[in-house]
Amino acid sequence: MQEIISALSKYTWSDIGRMAYAFVLTKIFFRRARLVRRPISIRGKRGLRYGKGFTTGRNCRFEVFGEGLITFGDNCLIGDYVHIAADESVSLGHDCLLASKIFISDISHGIYSGPDSQSDPEQPPNERDLHSDPVAIGNNVWIGDNVSILGGVSIGDGCVIGSNAVVTKSIPAQCIAGGIPAKILKKYDKAAQQWVRV
Repeated sequence: MQEIISALSKYTWSDIGRMAYAFVLTKIFFRRARLVRRPISIRGKRGLRYGKGFTTGRNCRFEVFGEGLITFGDNCLIGDYVHIAADESVSLGHDCLLASKIFISDISHGIYSGPDSQSDPEQPPNERDLHSDPVAIGNNVWIGDNVSILGGVSIGDGCVIGSNAVVTKSIPAQCIAGGIPAKILKKYDKAAQQWVRV
């Protein structure tokens, strides 16, 4: 009981009221989740999968197109204003922590590289064919504020993605990455139990 009182003392009465309301609606509409805060926007709910302990901040937006899937493992904690879109697949492992204002998408309006026929710049972007390339994020990944993760990227277990990064290429496990475009800054050395600059 003391833990609950201590936790609640960090919030105003209006915050507690909003959380209580969100908690009741969570247990009605998202039974396995811990807390889904309102407002939330979900397009294509049948393609949204989440594990136990799923928690979101306010104003999250999840969009699933066609036969796509957005998958969260157990105990994923999502901050405010997170936007995730999938035409094929965006998956997050267990125990991921996402800060606020993050964009993750496997979708691009058009094709701009590679051997395939590329998009014509004289065609309006919204009329260009959608191209998708799955995104896979491992377990125990921490993603900072304002990060964008684009199609075809995989992020390995235990990674940290620094605030404001734009991730356009895959990041191997147990790395810290940041920048635009994101680059590996440190790797975890298990023997030394230290993050080592690369």
